[in-house]
Amino acid sequence: MTAELTRGQNHPLPRARLEIRVSAGTPVVAGATLGDENGTIHGVDRVAHPGAPTLPGLEVSRQAAADHRLAVDLDAVPEAVHRVSVLLALPADGRGPARFGAAAAPFVAVTDLDGDEVARYTITGLETETAVVALELYRRQGAWKVRAVGQGYAGGLVELLADQKLSQAHQLAASIQEAVASGLARSVPAPPAAAPTHRPDQGTAPQGGTGTPVPPVSAYDPQGASAPSPQTPGAPRPYQGGPGEPADPGRPSAPTAGGPIDYSHPRRQNAAPPPPPAAPPAEPGRPARPVAGDATGWSMEERLYNQVWGMFEDLARTTAAYRSAVDFAESRREKELDQALSDPRSRIGGQGDAAREAARSRHGLLVSQAREVLDRDVAQLVAEAEVVEPALPTAFARWDNPVWHAYRVPMEIPMALRLGDLHLPEADRIRIPMLIRLPLERGLWIDSGRSASLDGSFADSHEMRRLGLETAVAHAARLLAVYPAGEFTVHVVDPAGSGAQALAPLVQSGVLAAPPAQGAAGVAEVLARLTQRVDLVQMALRAGAPDALPPGVDTSQQLLVVNDFPHGLDDRAVNQLRYLADEGPAVGVHLMMVADREESAGFGPLLDPLWRSLLRLTPVADDHLADPWVGHAWTYEPALVPPGSQVLQQVLAQVAAARRSWGR
Repeated sequence: MTAELTRGQNHPLPRARLEIRVSAGTPVVAGATLGDENGTIHGVDRVAHPGAPTLPGLEVSRQAAADHRLAVDLDAVPEAVHRVSVLLALPADGRGPARFGAAAAPFVAVTDLDGDEVARYTITGLETETAVVALELYRRQGAWKVRAVGQGYAGGLVELLADQKLSQAHQLAASIQEAVASGLARSVPAPPAAAPTHRPDQGTAPQGGTGTPVPPVSAYDPQGASAPSPQTPGAPRPYQGGPGEPADPGRPSAPTAGGPIDYSHPRRQNAAPPPPPAAPPAEPGRPARPVAGDATGWSMEERLYNQVWGMFEDLARTTAAYRSAVDFAESRREKELDQALSDPRSRIGGQGDAAREAARSRHGLLVSQAREVLDRDVAQLVAEAEVVEPALPTAFARWDNPVWHAYRVPMEIPMALRLGDLHLPEADRIRIPMLIRLPLERGLWIDSGRSASLDGSFADSHEMRRLGLETAVAHAARLLAVYPAGEFTVHVVDPAGSGAQALAPLVQSGVLAAPPAQGAAGVAEVLARLTQRVDLVQMALRAGAPDALPPGVDTSQQLLVVNDFPHGLDDRAVNQLRYLADEGPAVGVHLMMVADREESAGFGPLLDPLWRSLLRLTPVADDHLADPWVGHAWTYEPALVPPGSQVLQQVLAQVAAARRSWGR
């Protein structure tokens, strides 16, 4: 199973001998650094680059190229090395783009020597940067993992190497660029565009892949942790024939001395995604009219995904600028008032009043100017949302989007799923879709505790539990709907049987693997079966035989919905849930808990790790989510079915029919 990483995410490495493939769409310099547990590089002899391509356990390319293959043997890396950082940089020859933001997003993949992918990462969100740390292989408790980093540096290699505490950063950066310049005649440009054998939007999505988002940490982290940069809402996923394909037979898996190296990626038809659709010409004096899919990507789905993330970042930054301008205006007003009052002469006659009035007037002018800029930017985003929302595919669309009425069970997994909308108080006119990558990297905690509703009133605990389970059902139905038949299975634990009414759409449609488990025995049986599945898959992966599973093991993605936590669950069950939350996502088992944290407090230290490992969502509007750039408190609104709509039942009926056909 391939892990599709977003910035900050990590994934275990099953083998020591690996290959790192790079596809950048433009010639780049590839290198690697060997650092200690703090990431510090102790000398230039710990950096592999075109001028010195070989280090113990590491070999990189000798020239700039659009595609690279780096060979890694972690068993041969010195014991003092705890981090292997893979870096990319633009050549300083002036022939290519001057910054990464002007080129296609670089793609990196970690594969074993058979060409099977372990993890992949597309580095989006780069702008003025000319060097970037793409991946980091790091040692943790005797085992190696890979982390998606994506840290860019506008100061190029000098700034990158200096950030890793290399004292000779300037000299080494110059020698690397000199080595690249001496080999420019041999550098491999991006392959010319050719007629693709199939359209990008008709390609088959790579199997497996993890999706979460982050953040690495999720972009919508309930604790406000830092997350992937703007357009990482998970990195874009290429179509079949793109970066994720296995190597062609006979193609060298790593650079070998003495012979020519083919750096081109297998069956890659284009070095960069096809350009986004051109916007209609703007009228004089007016901003360009927005176009759905006006972002880079290999398919319309990826373009829309990146466009939504771009809108999210634009709204975050323009709101931050407005708040900063208002804070400055208020600070300036207070300073001017203090100065006026501190001068005794201003207290005589009308000088003091005039000074105070002038300070207030300047404050009002500054705030008015800031609001004008914000309103202009928000109006442009609203216009963009009006063309993007109707064009969204099923997985990205709200339940009231007509695309759901034309729903058909998909043949491939989408790259992301919409879990709701986000908005800010200064721009209440616009809602940004909250998209998370698939498959899920983190489970979900649907908070059924007391919470303020949209109108400012408070719902009682019974009402919140009902709303929480209805929200969980809507999310579970979406997940079932966007996966191909037979590739997603939902289990429900309802110890007291209190959720019968809310669970009716799932039960009556027949999409559940079994009726909701009730009572202590039913709960124990479901938890034991899922923990056993996690154990079996982990053992198979450690043994290097992922297909050697016992007969009867369901290899589809699994979702366990736990209603009314912690009622009806003992310490053993909570420990099993913790285990599933920690270990399950990596092997396709995910949690969705409808829970009240205050009522769960009695579990003490057992609860906190479980709470932190899940992404908290609410069944009513709540401003608990933070963006990864400026830390705004975004108001989250869940993706709920409109009252009276039958779309949920219609969609689940098709899912159930497809499951029955698939099982024959």
